[in-house]
Amino acid sequence: MNTALLNNKVGIPRAISYYNNYPFYYGFFKSLGIEVVLSDKTTTKIINEGCKYVVSDTCLPVKVFAGHVVNLLDKGCNVIFVPSIQSTGYKINNCSKIRGLPEIIRNVINREFKMIEPTLDKTENINFKSFCNQIANAFEIKDSNRIKKAMADGWKAYDAFCEMAQSGVPYQEALKNAIDGKLVKKSVDIVKPLSVVIMAHGYNLFDERISMNIIKKLEKMDVKVYTSLNVSRDAAISSIHSLGEIQYWANELELTGTAAYYLLNNKVDGIIALSAFGCGPDSLMVDEMMYHCKEKGMPLIHLTIDEHTGEAGFVTRLEAFVDMLMRKKRSILNKNSGKIKKQSAEVVKIKTDKILTGSAK
Repeated sequence: MNTALLNNKVGIPRAISYYNNYPFYYGFFKSLGIEVVLSDKTTTKIINEGCKYVVSDTCLPVKVFAGHVVNLLDKGCNVIFVPSIQSTGYKINNCSKIRGLPEIIRNVINREFKMIEPTLDKTENINFKSFCNQIANAFEIKDSNRIKKAMADGWKAYDAFCEMAQSGVPYQEALKNAIDGKLVKKSVDIVKPLSVVIMAHGYNLFDERISMNIIKKLEKMDVKVYTSLNVSRDAAISSIHSLGEIQYWANELELTGTAAYYLLNNKVDGIIALSAFGCGPDSLMVDEMMYHCKEKGMPLIHLTIDEHTGEAGFVTRLEAFVDMLMRKKRSILNKNSGKIKKQSAEVVKIKTDKILTGSAK
């Protein structure tokens, strides 16, 4: 165990907080001279492996996380990064399973390994600086200036990632560029017949196996896709308040905030809610958005996923929703076209009447 720490290697499961925070983690660890070992991309084998270790009613993201921890252990990496992100603001909480993730992993995976388990809990005044100090101290790094520089390097990579993603760079491309120290922005906004926003946690949406590659499937259907990465934090928070709601959950900006932004600005033809089956916080947030979408006449479909979800049924529901959006849009365009034609005919009639009565100039 101590040998692994002396080798300055840490394994990061490609699950849960990885999808939103990896650019920061990478920049931070690299600056400290710690090599990052990633688990493999999610596969059916990794999911099934995780399911062996936890009870059946555990949510899919935690099952996937457990599978990725096992994957890292099988690779020979026995120092694993398992953060406990309790709250991201005063009484802005994570769900209980993510809050207790280190305890879950410790108790279900009966193998010898070292966990790096920093806690972030702004409700209890355990801030992000403390979170980073806990990580560095686990590797016996105490130099405050060194830790401060590592945090700055982490934020540099993270900010570049966010800037690229908001400009329209696809997730995987923005992630790779940020890790490579590049800042590349999209200058052309591709116009498609339909557009949708997907309200989902990063770990459900950007894991291509878990999400059934939903973004690529929609793009093949000629649909432009927006996600939480296209909305700034301030815009998401402001949109929640504009709906008369408050932020309670730590990841609510990815769901309610993102959907609310596009709903209020009338920027999309429909909303897709993607969540893990049985997720309590998600069900509350989706129900909340369903109410507001019904109020404003915005179509919304809720797709749930678990380890048993079949791709055929998933795609069928997606295609049906897209077909419905297209029919609705055609109906609106035809109605508007009819109004324009009617208005044009009325203008011609008025001009003709003026000519016939000799009142035209």
